[in-house]
Amino acid sequence: MIEDKVLRDDWVVACRESDLTEKPLQQIVLGERIVLFRNSKGVYAFKDLCVHRGAALSLGCVKDDQLVCPYHGWEYGDDGQCTKIPQLPEGTQVSKKAQAFKYGCKVAYGFIWVNINNNNPDFFPYKESTGGEFRNVIWGPQSVEAKPPRIVENFLDVGHLAFVHVGFLGVEDKPVIGDYRVVSENDRLYTTPIEVYQPDPDGSGEAKNVLYTYEILRPLTVRFTKEEPTNNTKMTILLTIKPVEDLKSVAYGILSFNYETGQSDEEIVAFQDMIFSQDKPIVENQKPEELPLDLQAELSLKFDRLSIAYRQYLKKLGVVLGVE
Repeated sequence: MIEDKVLRDDWVVACRESDLTEKPLQQIVLGERIVLFRNSKGVYAFKDLCVHRGAALSLGCVKDDQLVCPYHGWEYGDDGQCTKIPQLPEGTQVSKKAQAFKYGCKVAYGFIWVNINNNNPDFFPYKESTGGEFRNVIWGPQSVEAKPPRIVENFLDVGHLAFVHVGFLGVEDKPVIGDYRVVSENDRLYTTPIEVYQPDPDGSGEAKNVLYTYEILRPLTVRFTKEEPTNNTKMTILLTIKPVEDLKSVAYGILSFNYETGQSDEEIVAFQDMIFSQDKPIVENQKPEELPLDLQAELSLKFDRLSIAYRQYLKKLGVVLGVE
């Protein structure tokens, strides 16, 4: 179990919606072993534990809309209450204590999200996924041996593009980052557009400056939009991180385009996998493993404003996982 009240109070990604079939699915979220299952009414999340003898409910099945334990056949309704104990004589009332622990669960934007502390907070918007203007491609899972805030901050770090992603997202002889501001407004934290030089930002084969805009949605969920002003093309990537265990995280994302890319979903995912593979060894070897919230602990410069804002945001919320 990972004790972080802020994250346990929040919605955290569990898996892609497509990962859940007719069979129950085990996932580890914030150190908790969870079973996800689907019946005719929706998708649900329980602690992956039968209260009888501790069997993993994820090894069972769904029958007549009930989650059935594989060990002794106990059946649970989607409210968590045990509805049948086969070993009892017919007509015997099932004790109210025979109940699975239920988590908040939501399907949105192609993912299944869980709320460990069951307080069902408001859900963040991602408008690109709800309208018809954008093509949306689901990306992930990608396992990373790093603390979640380090992964998120790497995504927010525009200064590394010309070096870690040279030839793809930047070039070494044009590393200067345009000036920008971080704006806090009505519970939103976002940047003004940042000018970035890229070798081929829209698939036209032409190098040019593009505009990056970042937004911090939740402690472990962020997004950026890349705009090419001359042709009004936009690409948005949402990144969200699942904390699994102490040094194990899983990254997921949505890539949204308002233009024809000329690529299949598989090709888009393969390119994003390649870009992420360049980031991964950097993030997995950063020290300290925890993200320093003391702004004097590392040397920051003007172009690090967004990273600084993210650290201040985590500190204000009281996030403890992966920070120092």
